[in-house]
Amino acid sequence: MGYKEFIIEGRNAVMEAFRAGKTIDKLYVLDGCQDGPVISIKREARKGDTLIKYVSKERLDQLSETGKHQGVIACVAAYEYASVEDILEKARQKGEPPFVFLLDNIEDPHNLGAIIRTANLAGAHGVIIPKNRAVGLTAAVARTSAGALNYTPVAKVTNLSKTIEELKKEGLWFACADMGGTRMYDLDLKGPIGLVIGNEGEGVGRLVKEKCDFIASIPMKGDIDSLNASVAAGVLAFEIVRQRG
Repeated sequence: MGYKEFIIEGRNAVMEAFRAGKTIDKLYVLDGCQDGPVISIKREARKGDTLIKYVSKERLDQLSETGKHQGVIACVAAYEYASVEDILEKARQKGEPPFVFLLDNIEDPHNLGAIIRTANLAGAHGVIIPKNRAVGLTAAVARTSAGALNYTPVAKVTNLSKTIEELKKEGLWFACADMGGTRMYDLDLKGPIGLVIGNEGEGVGRLVKEKCDFIASIPMKGDIDSLNASVAAGVLAFEIVRQRG
């Protein structure tokens, strides 16, 4: 895990965290546990859009520090999430066309931290991540972002494709980073834009990719076929910065 300081375990402690309105990214529950208190905790988790994972007792024992997890362990976000509206508002306040990063399937906390840092340095107004199959704002992400999390809002959404559709209504265009697209230098990347980045292995998911207006690729001369996700995000983001100039 590596983000131990953000684990809450035990039924009362977890329930209190939900009631206090803490942002809980993931809830680990003992598979098959049907006790009343655990059912109440799961109900709270569903209200708050928390991802619930059903795991074995061995897995819970592994994650536990106190050995008193009572069948539930919650992973709390190190930082509060913003809303997509907060990100658009930030662009309005600055009098700039919105520039947003959307990340699909980024599972490595160091990559997420580095991308948030890049977003901050490129002047993006915020970063949007999906709820599932992605890392949340853990302590490791916060460390890698080198303070950028204090300035760059990150929103977490249930459905990335749907968020793209909603943002299109706000006038944003979407460029998806992928091999075999149009060279980034040949695209018009000015105006309100969303830059969509996937992970190294699978890239951007098909449903999200289909919603994008164009595929932007980075011309490469080397012998390896793909850049690390955070490096690719940096290269494309600064081409956007150059064009917005």
